[in-house]
Amino acid sequence: MPNWMRTIIQKVTTRRIIPIVPGIVVIGIAIVARLAGLLQLLELKTFDLFLRLRPPESMDERIVIIGINSADIVAMGGDYPISDRAIAELLTILKEYQPAAIGLNPRRDLPVEPGNNQLKKVFEESPNLIVAEKIVPPRFYAPKGIPSEQVGFTGYPFDADYQARRGFLGMPDPQEPEVPEAYKFSFALQLARVYLQEINGLSLEKGIRDFDAMRFGTTEFPRLFPNSGGYANADGGGVKVLLNYRNNPKSFRTLSFSDLKTGNLNPDWLRDRVAIIGIVDPNFKGTLNTSAIAGLNPPGTMNGVEYQAHAVSQMISAVNENRTLLNVRSEGEEYLWIVAWGMCGILLGRYTRSFKKNLIGIGLATTALISVSYVLFLEGWWIPVIPALLVLIPSNFACITVSYYDKTMRARISERQQRIDERQHLIERTFNIIHNGPLQTLASILRRTQDKNLSQERLLLDLQNLNREIRAIGDRLEGEILTQEDSLYLGSQLKFDLNQPIHELFYQVYSITLERDLPYFENLKIKSRNFDPILNCNLNSEKKRVLCQFLEESLLNVGKHAKNVTCLWVTGAYRDGFYTLRIKDNGSGIHPKAEGRGTQQGKKLEKQLKGKFKRESLNPRGFLCEFTWLT
Repeated sequence: MPNWMRTIIQKVTTRRIIPIVPGIVVIGIAIVARLAGLLQLLELKTFDLFLRLRPPESMDERIVIIGINSADIVAMGGDYPISDRAIAELLTILKEYQPAAIGLNPRRDLPVEPGNNQLKKVFEESPNLIVAEKIVPPRFYAPKGIPSEQVGFTGYPFDADYQARRGFLGMPDPQEPEVPEAYKFSFALQLARVYLQEINGLSLEKGIRDFDAMRFGTTEFPRLFPNSGGYANADGGGVKVLLNYRNNPKSFRTLSFSDLKTGNLNPDWLRDRVAIIGIVDPNFKGTLNTSAIAGLNPPGTMNGVEYQAHAVSQMISAVNENRTLLNVRSEGEEYLWIVAWGMCGILLGRYTRSFKKNLIGIGLATTALISVSYVLFLEGWWIPVIPALLVLIPSNFACITVSYYDKTMRARISERQQRIDERQHLIERTFNIIHNGPLQTLASILRRTQDKNLSQERLLLDLQNLNREIRAIGDRLEGEILTQEDSLYLGSQLKFDLNQPIHELFYQVYSITLERDLPYFENLKIKSRNFDPILNCNLNSEKKRVLCQFLEESLLNVGKHAKNVTCLWVTGAYRDGFYTLRIKDNGSGIHPKAEGRGTQQGKKLEKQLKGKFKRESLNPRGFLCEFTWLT
């Protein structure tokens, strides 16, 4: 892999991916926790809360509860189980009011004399009667001789917190699971079937969208699966639906046995209604818990006959009034929803610039999540709220923490790198000052000494100049570097303002450098120089400095190395937005492959100004040093 590609990948990984990794880990943990069922209780409690927060609903007058309380039991003889004669009397009176369907919830599997034959006769004469049985332990079955279409099983698929949120529609007979004919329908479904057949002329059929579901007409009841909604590995036996309880603590009219016996009621309350007979006395078993309805008395508790009434009401209301049936999305869509909110938290944490803005953003996102979830719930869709919150807020916090840490570390690294660059820059500029000043003077002294062309007086003068140049370096650094002056020093004390146009600076560098005491400058017969001005020059002081130093070093190389030189051409040409600085001589200079200070400066200029540096020998003799850049 090329270095440039590796560098890009490293930068993208460091700046883009690493800060979001903790947020992705949070999303993964939340999904695993949900799959393991660790969030089930919180999701179910949220489900109950949304049910309680719905707008209040009116009483469903199609469902009437015939509640048997302790006073009624006393009036029926004072014994429990209630005798068959008392039940037969109750059914006979109730039939006179012509209800569409009658549900008998109290247990009737064994005869309770007196009156068993009387009760059997009533059963035979009541085709709209549904008798309850219980097919899961502890079991009890309907009396023998009653047709299967008049029998419905009761049962409450409790959740882990012993709350009732689901309802049965049907299941195979646990005693004969392999026999299709042994399929059982629930007590509530049988009552709804009888009512809808009588009033609407509708029959129970298999589903269309889901063949294993059940429907009346075009209303199909969505099945509940073990991992539907907030459930995780819930009991999957039988066909179940979510119960959409009516949001009213008094959802159904309740009459007592005494009301029926004395006629203390309006006959229209029962005509063409569903009448469900059941025990409502709190001293008897059969109560269950639910947090879905506010205002229950006692709080969070209802008896079994009320539960059955809500289940029947849900089916009839969905068919006749299009009342919402609670449904869930597919597992894939639910987890996509969770991931989307997690990514929302990550993006807020990644791109909000301040803690205050992030707090406002996460507050708005949380409000939006809850609001959208509630509105969808009102439309019948139960979607994950708790998992989405658990990825939205923690992923945001994790991303903020890592981003802050990453930003802090990068700032420290950047600060450290800046200090290193400043030190390196200081070293380079110091070397340039020494190289173009004292070292050039020293090289001239050494050359004249080797040629034995230097008198003692001249040597002493040159050494004194060298001493001054060395001592002046500290002052130059203080003025040029430490105080960040826009200035350039040439020679020992000459100082130029870098705010001048670059072509004027080139003229000054050219003129001052050729006055330096270097051996081959004395041989020059022809000196040509011309520097075009640069239009719309965008060079800062530092770039001007390095360009001037490049020109100075190139000229110094002519003075030091260009043997037999007689001509020097120095030009700065501006063409089509490009500027070319060219130093050309006809001497016999150093080998073109030798890399000195000038070559190093040229290569550095290539990176700094994104230009092109060229250094080559000319035929038959001479040397060219050239740098071109886009202005």
